[in-house]
Amino acid sequence: MNLKKMSGLILALGIATAVPTVASAQSHGKVLVVLSSAHVLDLRDGKTYKTGYYLNELATPLKAIVDAGYTPVFVNPKGDTPSMDENSNNKMFFGGDDAKRQDALKFVDSFNGIKHPMKLATVAAKGTQGYVGLFMPGGHAPMQDLLKDKNLGKILVSFHDSGRPTAIICHGPIALLSTMKDPVAFDKALIADDGASIDNLKQGWPYAGYKVTVFSSAEEKQLEGEGKPLGGQVQFYTDEALAKAGANVQNAAAWQSNVVVDRELVTGQQPFSDHALGDALVAKLNEQASK
Repeated sequence: MNLKKMSGLILALGIATAVPTVASAQSHGKVLVVLSSAHVLDLRDGKTYKTGYYLNELATPLKAIVDAGYTPVFVNPKGDTPSMDENSNNKMFFGGDDAKRQDALKFVDSFNGIKHPMKLATVAAKGTQGYVGLFMPGGHAPMQDLLKDKNLGKILVSFHDSGRPTAIICHGPIALLSTMKDPVAFDKALIADDGASIDNLKQGWPYAGYKVTVFSSAEEKQLEGEGKPLGGQVQFYTDEALAKAGANVQNAAAWQSNVVVDRELVTGQQPFSDHALGDALVAKLNEQASK
């Protein structure tokens, strides 16, 4: 991809989302859809960025889940209505087709559970036995709250221990750090670039050695700075953070679709990976159901 064109389009990262269709009346099982409660991302030097989920990163895999006959159940830390990153509400994310952008908005808006999600604490307390898989969209929001959420950590560990499909895209994989013994301290160590603390705190991380992909520092740097979408600099880069934690990060070239599957975990690098991630998750869910 021509990077000059990329910078000119700024956030033209996405691809088309298919027109919503009616889900199968017979559900094959419930999939937990984890969203962030963060509306703002703290940047360096006291700056902030209005954030939330990315439209196509939520809509496209969600449609794949529903079309395959699975029932989504929405959850986030506060049980409040999540934000959508306004930069993702653009026809550039849908092949320049504004009708497809509108279809994605209508599809997401059709789920009352997105407006009124369950709390992560409720799911963590009741247990996750009733869910066949987990999906988490990106946007920068998970960097603000999900990576430090201990209830999410418990939920992810339960999926990890049972080998149930877990699919996460873009910045979302940073939330795997919530399974650390002390994710709050680990987040502080990342921001301070405290290598000694990082090495100490990462001991026993469930996803150590896993092959993953996540929004790359090369991609992030193209969005940073005055006059760019972020308007500032992130406090740390997600790919570097996961590598420091012990993950085997396998990113592709900037803005190329890339999905990595390792055991139960399916990760997508950025919005270009939305269709491939949805397909990979459904394949995992169907494989599990056939056993």
